[in-house]
Amino acid sequence: MKPRGAALLERFQHPAQVVVSGFGITILIGTALLSLPHATADEPAADPVDALFTATSAVCLTGLITQDTASHWSLFGELVILGLMQVGGLGLMTVATLFGILLSGRVGLRARMAAQVETKTLQMPDVRRVVRNVVLFSLTCEALVAVVLAGRLAWAYGEPPGKAVYLGVFHSVSAFNNAGLVLWRDSLMGFVGDPWICLPICAAVMIGGLGFPVVFELARRWRRPRTWSILTRVTVGTTTVLLVLGAFVLTALEWNNDGTLGTHPRPTRWLAGAVLSVMPRSGGFNSVDTSQMRPESWLVTDVLMFIGGGSAGTAGGIKVTTFGLLAFVLWAEMRGDVHVNVGTRRLPPGTPRQAMAIVMLSAGLITVATIVLMSLTGHALDQVLFEVVSATATVGLSTGITGDLPMSGEVMLVVLMFVGRIGPLTLATALALRKRTRRYELPEERPIVG
Repeated sequence: MKPRGAALLERFQHPAQVVVSGFGITILIGTALLSLPHATADEPAADPVDALFTATSAVCLTGLITQDTASHWSLFGELVILGLMQVGGLGLMTVATLFGILLSGRVGLRARMAAQVETKTLQMPDVRRVVRNVVLFSLTCEALVAVVLAGRLAWAYGEPPGKAVYLGVFHSVSAFNNAGLVLWRDSLMGFVGDPWICLPICAAVMIGGLGFPVVFELARRWRRPRTWSILTRVTVGTTTVLLVLGAFVLTALEWNNDGTLGTHPRPTRWLAGAVLSVMPRSGGFNSVDTSQMRPESWLVTDVLMFIGGGSAGTAGGIKVTTFGLLAFVLWAEMRGDVHVNVGTRRLPPGTPRQAMAIVMLSAGLITVATIVLMSLTGHALDQVLFEVVSATATVGLSTGITGDLPMSGEVMLVVLMFVGRIGPLTLATALALRKRTRRYELPEERPIVG
């Protein structure tokens, strides 16, 4: 008879299970640290639900909050949040693999597989190199953005050098990792017309949200678009279309809205409109009052948040790759093509099925969560749907109802943020302890579709 510990380990052999467990343990550690008395600024200790919510929001790179980050948490609490964002952004398994390299000079097979799941690496021998490049690239981008932000805050806003550097580092980490947590009560609303603050943060959000495989391929082949992989082509093309179309539509809808863009000069309106289009990728910052947006703008933002950013990056959502591939599937079906082609390449049969599964799982989760949350609160459908999509897609934008939710509603958002970060398919794979192999084929029958 096997010992109980050995039997338990056998249940967590799959790399996806290690990733899910790792993120869960990190959230629990963050919750414990934020529950310490000296983690808060005024109160003896944070409410356990607030600590859990904040830790989950930081690790899952969401940005939703139940307490104002700057006023509620002490310097220690802010540093804990900063560390959780960094670990969540790099990926817990990436950090674990890096430590394994530094301490032992080698990486075990199971650690490589876990890092492969987290970084979406296609070949096992590439894991060590990918982990190193991910860490170096992330820290470099964060440092560059931090320098720009710190210089601007010290020069234009009179912040002391030490505080300017701290604010620059915190918000560069938050931006690159698409976390959306800020140390200003009104997010970026105080800098709505300042391109030296808004644009670096937007750039960090977009670069971090593209996905590391795409960024690395662009760095090697940016002059030869014809040699790009399907992943890079679909990600870059879909991202560009969504950013331009989103900026145009949201700016047009909010142009005369005095609660958002209406009172600002034209250049500021266009800058704020660009921020409105970038942040639903999973950035979570807002330079205008999101709660004052028109319901039509909320719906457009819901769609952008649901799609999210690139695969194997810091963004959430179903990913632009999934959305773009489904567009090619639809086009192939309309043309009557047997295979789905993207440029000069043909998609494997399982890829469209996987994309459809991700969309159906995410849509089903959002639908059920919206119904349940509406039954727990008295808020309108558009507000609740916005909050649920924001949590599931790990965005962090809010209509302002997060702090008014009952404890059960906050716990539900915690679950949605966790599931949204690790991915519906990763969670489903982690829960499936055994693979079912069918040793026979059933007879074929075509039903009526449509």
